[in-house]
Amino acid sequence: MLKLFLAPLSWIYGMAIAVRNWLYDTDIRKSVTVDVPVVCVGNITVGGTGKTPMCEMLIAHFRETYNVGLISLGYGRRTRGYREVTPGSAYRNVGDEPKQIKINYPDTIVAVCKNRVAGIERMLREHPEVNLIIMDDGFQYRRLAPKLNIVMVDYTRPIDKDKLLPLGRLRDQRKQMRRAHYVVVTKCPAGMTPLDRRIIRNNLELLPFQNLSFTRVVTGAPYPAFPDIAGERKVGAGSRVVAMAGLGNPEPFVKGLAAKYDLRDELLWGDHHPYVTRDLTHMKESLEDAGPEAVIVTTAKDAVKFGNGAKIDPELRARIFVQPITMGFIEETKENFLKKLTYDVATDQKNSLFYSR
Repeated sequence: MLKLFLAPLSWIYGMAIAVRNWLYDTDIRKSVTVDVPVVCVGNITVGGTGKTPMCEMLIAHFRETYNVGLISLGYGRRTRGYREVTPGSAYRNVGDEPKQIKINYPDTIVAVCKNRVAGIERMLREHPEVNLIIMDDGFQYRRLAPKLNIVMVDYTRPIDKDKLLPLGRLRDQRKQMRRAHYVVVTKCPAGMTPLDRRIIRNNLELLPFQNLSFTRVVTGAPYPAFPDIAGERKVGAGSRVVAMAGLGNPEPFVKGLAAKYDLRDELLWGDHHPYVTRDLTHMKESLEDAGPEAVIVTTAKDAVKFGNGAKIDPELRARIFVQPITMGFIEETKENFLKKLTYDVATDQKNSLFYSR
């Protein structure tokens, strides 16, 4: 019954984005460029596809040779207009992911602005040393033509089997994948075979010039969110844990914890969940049920929402840990991926379907 109700809405949404894309694809509406290379990291689905780990990997790589700036929408923030992010910014004012990136890379200029063209232009005026922009979640922002598009695709949610919003999770037409220079399939199983990769490439219907990479989630040892109060407590193999996250797709996070630890409970909310007092109550109750040795393991994106922890009971603070994640490449190496990307950023290639190296 719900599908019957959502199907017409999905059709209307599809028509709207089809017309919008057609206007840009035919140059009736013009895309603009800026004075520095822009590398866009985006997707065509709602929910987590691994954009933030990719942005952080690009910052870590390119800051060796460029002065990098990052522009983001700042999803879920309460403010409007252009705002530069500082490590002390309230996440409600700048968004959780931009704050996370700024904390991890404090020397990188990070700003949020809905109008990405205006935001980049202001960033360049105020920070003329910036000579490379990473645009987070900008694949649908057609007003700006980036030099390179990197599109992230979640292995656990194949786009060839998905439908447009609100019937499915697609926020854009599948055929828009042709605008991608790089396609990165994330959250792949470690045992992925060459046949599996070939099937995915065929299903994505990529063009010869498009680079396809496969990655998996690599997790590190959980570290305390508040090390000044955690003491000697550590999370080792088999430790009792409670999984807690506000993610678009928490399944890989939960499965990863269950594979390493004694998972006792799951506290899962929607993407970009704003934590409130009742959530702290749920956390305490879950830990009480799990036992005195149990800890909460959450994501870096969630941890930034707790700020300095002043409003959290010290006993609870001592039992909150963060699971670090990075991207591990399958088939090719990260170094090879970044080498190709660096070449494309530095060379004078066109944003064209006919681009080839």
